[in-house]
Amino acid sequence: MTPSVLFVCVKNGGKSVMAAGLLRQVAGDTIEVYSAGTHPGAAVNTLSAQALAEVGVDITGHIPIGIDPALLARADKVITLGREAVVDVPGVTVINWDTDEPSERGIDGIERMRLVRDDIADRVRKLSAELAQ
Repeated sequence: MTPSVLFVCVKNGGKSVMAAGLLRQVAGDTIEVYSAGTHPGAAVNTLSAQALAEVGVDITGHIPIGIDPALLARADKVITLGREAVVDVPGVTVINWDTDEPSERGIDGIERMRLVRDDIADRVRKLSAELAQ
């Protein structure tokens, strides 16, 4: 059976979409990958898309969506990214990736997004290896 992962952030336009795109790149079709937002925004974050394009991942066609309760209930792993996204549903185990936040160190713009991307990419590689076992 193919394992499934649901990545969640607030707007489903940045970190969760980045994580999904990076996991798809690493795992191909060996893992079902989804993303959603607790309060979906209107579009993908432009800098997120730019940072991923630099490593060969295209998220420009993504349209932010909310959390599907059925998917939430059946996903093997539910992972929130950052501190703001909260998924508190009885019976659902949520893992939080407290991702690097370079803006707290005064790093902004594309440089910030590259650091966020690289932090998420490291976590995604480890997750992919774990789920492959």
